[in-house]
Amino acid sequence: MALYRTYAVPSIGRLLAETAELTDRSQKRYDDTSLLLDAVVEHGFDSEQGRTAVRRINRMHRSYDISNDDMRYVLCTFVVMPKRWIDAYGWRRLSRHEIVACSAYYRTLGQRMGIKGIPGTYEEFEACLDAYEEAHFGWDEGARRVSDATLDLMASWYPRLLAPLLRRATLALLDAPLLEAFRYPAPGTVTRALVRGALRARGRAVRLFPPRRAPHHARQNREIKGYPNGYRLEELGTRPTPGTAGCPVRRPGESAGQ
Repeated sequence: MALYRTYAVPSIGRLLAETAELTDRSQKRYDDTSLLLDAVVEHGFDSEQGRTAVRRINRMHRSYDISNDDMRYVLCTFVVMPKRWIDAYGWRRLSRHEIVACSAYYRTLGQRMGIKGIPGTYEEFEACLDAYEEAHFGWDEGARRVSDATLDLMASWYPRLLAPLLRRATLALLDAPLLEAFRYPAPGTVTRALVRGALRARGRAVRLFPPRRAPHHARQNREIKGYPNGYRLEELGTRPTPGTAGCPVRRPGESAGQ
């Protein structure tokens, strides 16, 4: 939901629509994003796997004309939105130690991606996100296509008959600025209360489970469907060529970045 939120910034949503990665190859893009980010979490920034994953992330992003402000905003969503979600629906709220650790982790990731002006504390990440959304959220036809494709992808992980119900439930989890940016009809108060109440009830139920004794990584999620026979980190992601949608044509001798 953190990444999904970024589509409502037209410059981001429009570029994602132009590349067609999230409309024509939704499952692969979802898988690759999850696996690349997860490799850094699992193995660390200075491991071979971590360096390979960050290198792939940087090469993909630097193939497109993306502003530093947009990059910083996306980074903010990965810090702020998980905390807000966990505080609302998790089995407990995050501790201050966890909040600081998460902020420090993504600050380090942002530095290795070459992002400038990264916030220093969680509160600064949160203020940056809220201000950017207030200034930039808006309608874009391409962004709406990306949003619809993402909702379809999430529904595809469950039995087909549940798709309409799952779409309504997902919309019930979106806040008013996000619904307005995509021009989705606002769910009724009863639907919103039922969906959010169900998630809070799940959190209370999970609280009763025994503690997890082994880490669970994104690569173990059943939603990751594109690599039943395994994968190589260096082969994940997109490889845009100059002149394709969203990818600038570079002049001879012009660098695409490190």
